[in-house]
Amino acid sequence: MVTTRRRAAAALLVSAYMTLNGMASHPRERMAHWKRSITQLNTLLNSSGPGYILPLCQNATYRLTAPLVYAAENQEISTVGYPVGDERATLLTNGHTVAVQGTCIGCNGAKLRHVQINGARNGRGPIVGGGNIEFGGPNANQLIEYVHTYDPRSWTCMHISEGVTNTTIQMNEIGPCGTDAFQNWADGVSLACRNSLVRDNWIDGPTDGGIVIFGSPGSIVQNNTIWIENNTLLGGINLVDYDPFSGDFTGVVVENNTIVGGFATDQPENSTDIYYGDNDQDAIIKMGLAVGNRVWFGDKFGTNRNYGATVRNNRLTGAFGWGVAVSGVRDFTVENNDLVGNTSFIGFRGVNCSITEALPSPTPFLYDSNGTDSSTLPSDYPDVRLDGALLCITSPDGGDYWPRGGSPYGDPSKDEPGASPETGGSTPARNGSSKAQKLGLGLGITFGVLFVGAVAWFVHRWAVKNLHSCFLMSWAW
Repeated sequence: MVTTRRRAAAALLVSAYMTLNGMASHPRERMAHWKRSITQLNTLLNSSGPGYILPLCQNATYRLTAPLVYAAENQEISTVGYPVGDERATLLTNGHTVAVQGTCIGCNGAKLRHVQINGARNGRGPIVGGGNIEFGGPNANQLIEYVHTYDPRSWTCMHISEGVTNTTIQMNEIGPCGTDAFQNWADGVSLACRNSLVRDNWIDGPTDGGIVIFGSPGSIVQNNTIWIENNTLLGGINLVDYDPFSGDFTGVVVENNTIVGGFATDQPENSTDIYYGDNDQDAIIKMGLAVGNRVWFGDKFGTNRNYGATVRNNRLTGAFGWGVAVSGVRDFTVENNDLVGNTSFIGFRGVNCSITEALPSPTPFLYDSNGTDSSTLPSDYPDVRLDGALLCITSPDGGDYWPRGGSPYGDPSKDEPGASPETGGSTPARNGSSKAQKLGLGLGITFGVLFVGAVAWFVHRWAVKNLHSCFLMSWAW
């Protein structure tokens, strides 16, 4: 039995080597193979019906020449075993923008879980198309979790389009998304979905909006962390878009999120610069919480207002233009949004600012009473007239303006929770004779070896079974 399995495994490895070696030698054959692979995967989704799970292999990269397209309700695309690290299967786009698409009529309950998606921008400019992930449409109850999506070729790492309701987006690693070159930006999450939940996501390096809420009445956005390192971000969490819900943000709650702006990247040289330093990429977040259409679009929507949301209990740290900026709203509640750790508010007029419009000075909080109707705001927010949008601010070109310290990862110099102390404590008492100890040790080793052998056998059987089940889906490397 063992010999048969070894021979089968050897034959499989030889076959894999010959196929991959041949494909590496013949680019046309390699491309044809990739096209066959995506066709096979989509055929499985099309032919397997509701509830089908498309199992992807761990540590495998699937190079796509077209999107994987959900075809029925409650279908799932995931990595076998549901890993959460780099062993998750990677979907790599190749000249197009969308890796997975779950917007079909009847795609209720579509799930994307435990995979990685590489949009393969690789420093190139954006192209027209959708996001790495396109969910939504006339559906309900979709789920995206434990997904790492990054480097989209188009405008967003993840887009949930209008029409859908009750989508959950949780426990994902998102970004980097786009670059801060003009009009090369990309969102982290673009949400246009009613009654949905966006929670516990880590969004690293978005450049347009960390989370952009396109109306999305009834949705909750909570406990997310958004931060930047090398690129300037236009807005941390944005409630600015009037379309596609004509300004309707009724029931939207944005709460308990952490937004981390730029920090100094140099080291202090003397006692005069221990609090502020230079950032080698001049990275800031222009608006931490952008609230209302006028802070982003100026007078584009006239007297029309976004209405009905609550923005509360969020935390901001690092360098910003403005922490919270409010204009172009009615019936909003904005409260208890705090600065934590070290912060600075910096920037000046950029080349895209109108010479006829005044740009307010950077400050933690501001609102414009001319564009804020029937809303509840803290009494200490300064009332500042806005002649236009705030996006034209630009960060300083170097200088000691960025606060020191701060990271969403915490302080690595501290001991991990539960670490054993190096000294102290008592030595356990020695009970029983040396013979008993030796006998116990011998029995322990014997049973330990048997236990490890049994576990290894079951793990081997599981691995062979699952490797076989995902390997047949597509050649991947």
